[in-house]
Amino acid sequence: MFKKITVSLLFLMLSFYGFSQKDSIKLASNQILIGEVKSMDQSVLVFKTPYSDSDFKIKWWKVKEIYSKREFIMTLTDGRRFNTSIHSDSINTKDVILVHQGKTIKTSLNKITSLDPFTSGSFLKRIELAFDTGFSLTKANNFKQLTMNAKINYKASKWNFLNSFHLVYSRQDNTDDISRYEANINVQRFLLKDWYLSGAIDLLSNSDQQLKLRTTGSLGAGYFVTKTNNLYFGTGAGLAFNNESYTSSSDSKSSLESYFSAELNKYDIGDFSILTSATLSPSLTEKGRVRFDYKFNLKYDITSSIYIKSGLTYNFDNQPVTGATKGDYTFQTTLGWDYN
Repeated sequence: MFKKITVSLLFLMLSFYGFSQKDSIKLASNQILIGEVKSMDQSVLVFKTPYSDSDFKIKWWKVKEIYSKREFIMTLTDGRRFNTSIHSDSINTKDVILVHQGKTIKTSLNKITSLDPFTSGSFLKRIELAFDTGFSLTKANNFKQLTMNAKINYKASKWNFLNSFHLVYSRQDNTDDISRYEANINVQRFLLKDWYLSGAIDLLSNSDQQLKLRTTGSLGAGYFVTKTNNLYFGTGAGLAFNNESYTSSSDSKSSLESYFSAELNKYDIGDFSILTSATLSPSLTEKGRVRFDYKFNLKYDITSSIYIKSGLTYNFDNQPVTGATKGDYTFQTTLGWDYN
C-alpha cells in the first residue's frame, strides 16, 4: 500500500513539474491555452499544444495575457532587445513584466515586436523558408513562362541573415528567349536602439539589359524609422562596388557607387501583407550614371503555410551598355509555401 502511494505521489509531482514548465496564454475571447510559445513575429504568435497535431497561429492582438518562466529573445518597438522571461502583470494585465539580468522591466503587450525562445538547440527554429512558383502557357506564338522565388532567413538576437533567389524565364516562337536571374545574400548586425549595420552581395543576370552578370558588394548602415508589431519602415545608406559583364561584348567594367535605400513591410492586414523596397545608386566613378531598383510584393495567405503572391520588379540604368534598354520590369503571380 505504501509503495502504491509513493509511486502515485511521484507521478503527481512529475506531472506537476511538467505542467509548471508549460507556457500559457489567455485570448481576448477568454480562452486559455497551455503549451509552448514557439515564436512571435510580424504580429503572429506560433503556439504549440499537446492536444493538436499542428501549431496554432494566433494574431498577436488577440493575446490578452501571457505567462512563461522560460527565457526569450524579445524585441520592443523602441529597438531594445532583451533575454528575458515574461508574465502579465497581476494588477494591469495589459502590461507584462520582464526580468532581464536581474532587473524588472514593465512594458505593454503591443510594444513587443518579436519573441523567440532562447535555447541552445533552437537553430532550426529560427530559420524561415519560403518557395513559390508560377507557370504561364499561351497558345499564340507557343508562349511559355516559368517563375520561381526562394528565400531562407535566419534570425538571431543581434543578427539577421537573408538569402534569396529569383528566376523568370520565357520562351516563344520567332523571338529570342528572355531570362532573368537574381540572387541575394544579406547580413544585418543590430545595434543599440533601432540602428543596424548591413553587408550584402547581389547577383543579377538580365537578357533585356544585356547583363551577363552584375555583381554588387555593399556595406552600409541603416535605421528603423518605425517598427511596431504590424509594420516596419527602415532606411539605409552606404557604399557598393559594382562589376558588370555583358552578353553583347567581351568587355567588363567596374565602378564604385553610393546607395540610399528604403523598405516598408506592412503585415497583419487581415490575410494580406505588403513588402516594398527602393534603392537609388548614384555612381561615384562614372559621371552622371544612376541606377534605380524597385520591388513591390502583395501576399495573400490562403492557409498558415500556403499563399498567393503578386510582385512587380523594376530596374533602371540611365547609362546601359550600347543596344540595351534603360529600364526593365517583371510582373508575376505565384503560388507558394512557407515554413517558420
